[in-house]
Amino acid sequence: MAVSGKNTLNFVRHNYGVLQNISSRASSWWSGVEMGPPDAILGVTEAFKRDTNPKKMNLGVGAYRDDSGKPFVLPSVRKAEELIVSQKLDKEYLPISGNADFCKRAVALALGEDSPALKEGLNATVQGISGTGALRIGSAFLSNFFPGPKAVWLPKPTWGNHVPIFKHVNMEVKQYRYYDPKTCGFDFTGALEDISNIPEGSLIMLHACAHNPTGVDPKPEQWDEMSKLVLKKKLLPFFDMAYQGFASGDVARDAYAVRKFLADGHKICLSQSFSKNMGLYGERAGAFSIICNDKDEAARVMSQVKILIRPMYSNPPLHGSRIVATILSNPELHSIWLEDVKGMANRIISMRQQLKDNLAKEGSVRDWSHVTDQIGMFCFTGMTPDQVEKLTKEYSVYLTKDGRISVAGVASSNVAYLAHAMHQVTK
Repeated sequence: MAVSGKNTLNFVRHNYGVLQNISSRASSWWSGVEMGPPDAILGVTEAFKRDTNPKKMNLGVGAYRDDSGKPFVLPSVRKAEELIVSQKLDKEYLPISGNADFCKRAVALALGEDSPALKEGLNATVQGISGTGALRIGSAFLSNFFPGPKAVWLPKPTWGNHVPIFKHVNMEVKQYRYYDPKTCGFDFTGALEDISNIPEGSLIMLHACAHNPTGVDPKPEQWDEMSKLVLKKKLLPFFDMAYQGFASGDVARDAYAVRKFLADGHKICLSQSFSKNMGLYGERAGAFSIICNDKDEAARVMSQVKILIRPMYSNPPLHGSRIVATILSNPELHSIWLEDVKGMANRIISMRQQLKDNLAKEGSVRDWSHVTDQIGMFCFTGMTPDQVEKLTKEYSVYLTKDGRISVAGVASSNVAYLAHAMHQVTK
């Protein structure tokens, strides 16, 4: 059928208008999206990069550095990678639950090779995308299946990612007292009082060792008391273990709380990370475990955890899990790794002592004993936000506003400068 010139013109005009409307709508799909706040740690790093002061220090990032301030790849990791490459292995998908050997070795490192829970097959363990991914799996499972209140009790303060991880699965976030600003230490009395008031059958998050961000850990006898109270209140303990071995240099010592709670009869949840203790930051190697009442329960829990993982990311990364499994299964590499992790821990312990000593040399009359009393990568210095701002502005020392420093960023070459700067802003 012939179309007149006028009709053709109208047809073109109409369709051109439709296309304009579509184009206009498509270009404004996200016009309602607001700018999100910058990440606190990344913001510190960006400001550090812009600073031209040759003495500048970045004490915000939680990644280990050697005494030259450089990223450190563990000798045991290098050797494990050489061995893996020589085996000419494939790059096939892992199962949904991850590398089975990795899962076996990881949970045994936390619980101990002779753990009755492992011997009886009570654990449901999966590989996660490092500690964050392990926590994310755990939070999703608890949101779906935990029979108690849909709330988690976190220490105050806690790792910044804990809150959004649990909020992301629509769980309520509550806190119990943990850190005492007056002593820069553990508020044992406050913690016990608050835990005693948590509703029975609730979920409580505990840092297994090297509490982030404070570096404050309960003493063994305090863990013992907390275990009794948590058991009495019928709470489910969820341990976040991101620093085993890295805290004290002793993997068994750093696992004390986890093993004690199990020995006392708790059934626990556990997230693990190998970012810090093996330096596998970018490899994203972690594990999530639930300790169950019997094998049948463990099998049912495992089935549901896998169902959660499948639409989340299908299966985890391969290379990092191979490194961990190789190190933990090879006696020679395992011994080298224990020395590596002890060396990292000892360097940080040494930096703490040197910082405290240099503060004394500067003439500071403040009590800095918490610098050496705390443990692990982070130290809550007790400096106020105003003092932190002055430290950054006048001395180019970058840290988070709460006064937390990453001791891994301190070296023999700049510890005296840091002590001088801290004394000047706190005297």
